[in-house]
Amino acid sequence: MNLSNIHAPKNAAEKRKRVGRGMGSGMGKTSTRGHKGQRSRSGSRMIRGFEGGQMPLHRRLPKRGFTNIFRKEYAIVSLERLAELGEAIITPETLRKAGVVKTKLPVKVLGDGELKSALTVSAHKFSKSAQEKITKVGGKFEVLQ
Repeated sequence: MNLSNIHAPKNAAEKRKRVGRGMGSGMGKTSTRGHKGQRSRSGSRMIRGFEGGQMPLHRRLPKRGFTNIFRKEYAIVSLERLAELGEAIITPETLRKAGVVKTKLPVKVLGDGELKSALTVSAHKFSKSAQEKITKVGGKFEVLQ
């Protein structure tokens, strides 16, 4: 690449449309706005989604469900992933350092996979199956607040 083969990006040199500059331009008199009507007037602006008085799409569609404002988000970790770490004591800080959990959200442990060794797991929430599997192999789980 050198100065002899550099060129402007596509449409970079395109001139803007100059309207209202006489009949010869093809865009004179009404400046491509047509005759009369709401869009022909200066300063006219319709709200987003306006469909000429027809009921707008966003009002025609039915509303479904609701958003629970009290919902609590959790970073989810499976038992299988905890077993792969190879540590006896597991806390949310341990998981963040290992890169298992990337956010500062509270941690929830799910019972996916099998445990072979006893672990002491501290987390904010546990599923029933996770609790059973941890205690079955002789480990302990601690619920954090």
